[in-house]
Amino acid sequence: MKIIINTKLCKFTIDVSTQEPILEIKNKIQGLLGIPAHSQTLTVWDWELIDGLDLEDYPLISDGTNINLSTTSAKMKITVKFSARKMEVEAEQSDTVGRLREKIHMMERTPMRRMALLFNGAEMEDDLRSLREYGVGGGGEVVVLMKAMGEATSRRVAVVVQTSASLMDGARIPVEVKDSSRVGEVREMLVERKLLPLDEYILIHKQRIMREDFSLRWHGVETGDVLYVFKGSVSRAGI
Repeated sequence: MKIIINTKLCKFTIDVSTQEPILEIKNKIQGLLGIPAHSQTLTVWDWELIDGLDLEDYPLISDGTNINLSTTSAKMKITVKFSARKMEVEAEQSDTVGRLREKIHMMERTPMRRMALLFNGAEMEDDLRSLREYGVGGGGEVVVLMKAMGEATSRRVAVVVQTSASLMDGARIPVEVKDSSRVGEVREMLVERKLLPLDEYILIHKQRIMREDFSLRWHGVETGDVLYVFKGSVSRAGI
């Protein structure tokens, strides 16, 4: 398929496949414009496309989608260390701890509320503080420890269900549900209450396709979050 890359000075089209890694798209742009891949930021509807993911991880992107390209010199690579493995994450020093937590969740599907992020042996507890404030720079190593779930008490969260423009003219539906509810149960509830027409749907939270058999709590859904709804179904293994 073809996607349209928009910059401040020009617009051009490139051919891509749905399985193409975001980093490979940046490499193509580097070949065309000479902009280093590590200096590129690609966004669609204000969502940043993450290097560790593929285009098929973003079901909003289809043939003819416009993707915005901006450049920055502040990009850096940091190492994220789990108990048995490591991975590299691209970030900016101005990114908040919460934004780093979201990136790790998107790449690894690690429950955000179970993550403890440590740098130089101290936990980065304030999600609103930047990586710069915690002293995290390029080449730094952030350790991820998983907190025990315990017997977490179910609580209610108030979210907004946002439909696509082609579905109910882009309606915004306020909903209050238990955070222990599975995604499939939430979808069925929306249909049963006639808030959505009978059909198959994909739910997306923080740029990630939500897994039908996992709870809202597992996905890190909090009060005030937006769940995006699109017609369709997912059959790809691992989602």
